[in-house]
Amino acid sequence: MSEKNVIKNTNTAAPAAAAKKQGSSVMGRLGKYLTAAVVLLVLFWFGFTYQVREGSCAVVLRFGAVRAETTEAGLYFKLPWPFETVVSYDNRLITLESNRLETTTKDKRNIIIQSYAVWQIADPVLYHNSVGAQGATESYIKAQISSATNSTLGGYDLTALVSLEAEEIKIDQIQEEIFTRVHDTCLANYGIDVVDVSILRLSLPDENLAAVFEQMRADREKDIDIILANAERDANKITTDADTDAAEISGQGVSEAAKIKAETEIKVAEIYAKAQKENIELYKFLKNLDTLVSSVNSSTVLVVKANEYPFNILTEYSKNMEIEGDKTVIQDLTYILQQLDEADRNALINAVAEAIEAAANENGVTMP
Repeated sequence: MSEKNVIKNTNTAAPAAAAKKQGSSVMGRLGKYLTAAVVLLVLFWFGFTYQVREGSCAVVLRFGAVRAETTEAGLYFKLPWPFETVVSYDNRLITLESNRLETTTKDKRNIIIQSYAVWQIADPVLYHNSVGAQGATESYIKAQISSATNSTLGGYDLTALVSLEAEEIKIDQIQEEIFTRVHDTCLANYGIDVVDVSILRLSLPDENLAAVFEQMRADREKDIDIILANAERDANKITTDADTDAAEISGQGVSEAAKIKAETEIKVAEIYAKAQKENIELYKFLKNLDTLVSSVNSSTVLVVKANEYPFNILTEYSKNMEIEGDKTVIQDLTYILQQLDEADRNALINAVAEAIEAAANENGVTMP
C-alpha cells in the first residue's frame, strides 16, 4: 500500500471517531440528567409528600410540635425531614377487653367483673399529645373502665346484677352509666371516642357463692308464698261465687216450685169447681176422699165410726172393697168411672192422683 493511501484512510477515520465520541458524551450527560431527575423526584416524593391511607389519620410535626392533622385519605405535602415529620395512627374501630376487676356492690358483696370496649380516634392532635405518642392507649382506657365500674357498682346492690326477679335486674342501666363515664372522660382527655362499653363476664368469689344461693332460695320461697296466697284468694273467690250462684239457683227453684204449686192448686180448684158444677155427687166423693187422706199419715192410728162422716165413705162402697188382714184395699172404682164421660173420667183420675200426691207430700208420706 502506498503512503498516499495510508494518509487518506487516516483522514477518513478521524472524523468518525470524533463523532462517535461526541455521541457517547451526549448519552452520558443525558443519563446523568435522568438519574439526577429520578433522585430528585424520589427525594421530593419522600421528603415533601406524605400519604394517609383509608382507615388512618396522621399528625404533622414541625420540630416535634403538632402543625396539622389529617383525617381524610389522600396525598399531602410537607417539608422534608428534619423540618417536619408525620406520625400515622389507625383510625378504625378497635376492640379491647378490660382486666378482671374485683369490686364491691352497695350491699357489700364482692364480685368479679370484666368488660369490653370499642373505640376509635376522634381528635388526632389531642390523642397524639395525650396517649398516642406514648403507645399506652389501651392501658389508659382500661384504667377509665375500672374507675367507672367501681364508682357505678358502688351505688347498686348485688340483686341489680343477679336476681330471680326480672324487675330487680338493672344491667342495662349499669352498663349505660359506665359507658357514659368512660366515653366523656376519654373524649375530653384523650381525644378517643368510645362507642361501646359492655359487661363481658360476671362471676363471684367462692366465699360469696353460698350467700348468693341463699338469697336466690329466699327469693324463690317468697315467690312460692305469693303464688300460694294468690291461689287461696282465687279459691275463696270461686267458693264464694259458687255459694252465691247456688243460693240464687236454690231461691229460683223455691220460687218456681211455689209458682208451680200455686198454679196446681188453681187447676185443682178449677177441677173441683167444674166437678161440683157438673156432678155434685162426684164432688162430694172427692171432698170426702180429700178430707180422709189429709187427716192421716204414715204413723196415724185411727179409731173411728165407719158410719159417720167422712169415714162413711169406707162403708158406702164396701161392696167394692176387700179386707185383707189389717189392710183395706179399694179393688175397683169402675162403677164410679163408668158413669162419667171420657173427659170427666180423665179429669177425675188426674185430680185424684194430684190430690193424693199433694196430701202425701204435705204430710211427709212417701207414695209407693
